[in-house]
Amino acid sequence: EAASSEEAKSDAAASTDGKTYNVGICQLVQHVALDAATQGFKDAIVEALGEDAVTFDEQNAQGDSNTCATIINGFVAEDADLILANATAALQAAQAGTSEIPILGTSVTEYGVALGIDGFDGTVGGNISGTSDLAPLTEQAAMLNELFPDAKNVGLLYCTAEANSQYQVDEVQKALEGMGYTCKQYGFSDSNDLSSVTTTAADESDVPTDNTVANNTEIVNNICQPAGVPIIAGEEGICKGCGVATLSISYYDLGVATGKMAVKILTGEADISEMPIEYAPQFT
Repeated sequence: EAASSEEAKSDAAASTDGKTYNVGICQLVQHVALDAATQGFKDAIVEALGEDAVTFDEQNAQGDSNTCATIINGFVAEDADLILANATAALQAAQAGTSEIPILGTSVTEYGVALGIDGFDGTVGGNISGTSDLAPLTEQAAMLNELFPDAKNVGLLYCTAEANSQYQVDEVQKALEGMGYTCKQYGFSDSNDLSSVTTTAADESDVPTDNTVANNTEIVNNICQPAGVPIIAGEEGICKGCGVATLSISYYDLGVATGKMAVKILTGEADISEMPIEYAPQFT
């Protein structure tokens, strides 16, 4: 039995020519969606290269973008072979931290918005690529319309500190206004003013994929449920906490897709500067 497991290990090692890789993971905050993306990423790499071929240095910034920068600087100091930046603030910190080490983003909605690229064409270039968690926004709007055709005013609740949340509510607003709804955006800056803003918005709310909302669904639920205000959520975790329905990507699958990209980069099969951003394979 020992021999066969040793053989299995050596087979896996053979695929990497005995090389070992050090992969740094910077995750913005701990919640279901981001956790799932990190797990999928690690699973895909281990499956391809074998457990002994890769060491993960997994760090969580506890929601603080300054901590992201500190974590990234640590990865640069230890000369990591590749960095996973899980969520927009982590990606922005990685972009600022190194132009040499390959960086893959995940759980990032729109890379042009996140990285300040005008006329973004789908490929970042340089040392950055990754996967987008862009949900099917027009289909989400259609779902709201199907479930609540008689609604008039739709409140769009989002965090002003997250550039990609602004992008989503703008896109959803266009779709909903095209269906004849009146929309109003309700921005909050952090979890401290979420409660008061949600109370104001509790006419009707559609929540985008927003890390701050995802972390504080109980606040939203405690206000909207008693008020009888249904919420169409931007992703599964938010929906479980405070929503009636969502059309969501699988963050685990997104992580797996990112892990497969990482394997190609680590083994030299692909050049990161030529890899376009990839999207979730399916919606649930």
